[in-house]
Amino acid sequence: MSETGPIDEQKPESMSGHDSLDELLAEKPASQKSDIEEKESQVEEEAKVPEVEPEYGEQTSHLFAVRTTGGQEKIVMRLLEAKMKMDQKDEEAIQKAKEEGKEIKIKDNTWTDKDWENADLENSLYVDKEFPRVKDVQTVLLLDDLKGYVVLEAQDPPSMFNAIQGIRHIRGQLRGELQYSEIDKYLIKKSTVTELSVDNTVEIIGGPFKGMKATVQRVDKEKEEAVVILLDAPYQLPVTVDANHLKKVLS
Repeated sequence: MSETGPIDEQKPESMSGHDSLDELLAEKPASQKSDIEEKESQVEEEAKVPEVEPEYGEQTSHLFAVRTTGGQEKIVMRLLEAKMKMDQKDEEAIQKAKEEGKEIKIKDNTWTDKDWENADLENSLYVDKEFPRVKDVQTVLLLDDLKGYVVLEAQDPPSMFNAIQGIRHIRGQLRGELQYSEIDKYLIKKSTVTELSVDNTVEIIGGPFKGMKATVQRVDKEKEEAVVILLDAPYQLPVTVDANHLKKVLS
């Protein structure tokens, strides 16, 4: 997956008209929802929430659904994860520099070779001014049944909003926040490999052989793969398929 290219300068927008994940999943395709698109408001308004100190025992992280370009959910997730890893690497470097008694200094993207020549690298650590790039964001999730969205677990709306700045393919945000109870059923998914047996007739529901029927020849539960014989091929052709791309056909 290519994760490079020009940054989309379009500012994310906040979607209105949905108060729950179930309402979103039940909606018609986006092409039929032009009236909803017209009601979208700027996500900056969602981000302007006054910070409140959490009370003891109060939930300190929240879930937000961020809208993406269709089919680009994985790209968005991996770009966000890359920013989080860069922060982690900088945090480790800062901690090590402090232990060595070095001074932490800020640099910007305009530094030239001359600036580096004049830098005191022996006694100082120079950190990018954008650090931390993703502050107070704990997790980025993809849900199979929530196409066109990624879910961020963040401390508050401003943290979510700051994290998605400059990320390609982001188009907006679902109004408000999700409840953990709304996504529980999507987080734990039973692998279909446990349901497969040799000689089962299955339909391939994903990958290059999608739509074809096959017979299971061998099951590898550890790798979650199955070797199947394609029934629709003119000759017996054994192929290895992700077990989660197989659906048992009831006889």
